[in-house]
Amino acid sequence: MGLRALGVELVNCGERPYQLNGYPVLHVFDEAREPVMLRVVNGAKEITSGFDQPPRQVTLATGERATAVVLWRNLVTDPTVVATNGEFLTVAPAAGQPAEEVDPDGPIDLGNTGRIGVSAWKKADPSTPVPTRPAPPPAPSAVPSSVSPPDSRL
Repeated sequence: MGLRALGVELVNCGERPYQLNGYPVLHVFDEAREPVMLRVVNGAKEITSGFDQPPRQVTLATGERATAVVLWRNLVTDPTVVATNGEFLTVAPAAGQPAEEVDPDGPIDLGNTGRIGVSAWKKADPSTPVPTRPAPPPAPSAVPSSVSPPDSRL
């Protein structure tokens, strides 16, 4: 089916309430950081069904979070059109606001659909744990391990 979804989160790190109303603003870039020409669809109706909720005003107190979901399909509908991959994604809370780069955790493999969708911002449930990245693997020890050879000779 080729459906892809990427959750994004905005945290109010300021000292005043922060208001959102609508959809995040997305920009996709290729490996050379050149803009990928595509159509950003507000909502998911052109990407998948049963996912859209209309935008509502969201007010975040300090430390509160809002979430949205970026959706696309790796779908090739016309073999004469080259498939497109994005490597970098920026997200702004709204038009005219500063954007932040978001790690898409892999390519944004759009096929040749030429579109990507984004859900409206919604307030995150405060009981939902804050996602964290896995801890990096431990650094190798500076002390070499001592392993006896198979025949027990040292």
